[in-house]
Amino acid sequence: MSEAHEKADLYALDLSEATWKSAPGSDPGDRIEIAELPGGAVALRNPADPDGTVLRYTAGEWEAFVLGARDGEFDGE
Repeated sequence: MSEAHEKADLYALDLSEATWKSAPGSDPGDRIEIAELPGGAVALRNPADPDGTVLRYTAGEWEAFVLGARDGEFDGE
């Protein structure tokens, strides 16, 4: 499956029954929510605007982000 087709499939998913999770104890104004999708993909949204934009990432994109965060890639130095 091509990456473009994989992304199109992710954005075609109905998320009305998705289970959204956020970090416990975090300030509600500063958090995001994540929903696990089929195949290891994830969706992210702002809980202050649950009907707003939902970003969706393939399993490979999400893994790259998590590894980059762990390696300090986004530390702004």
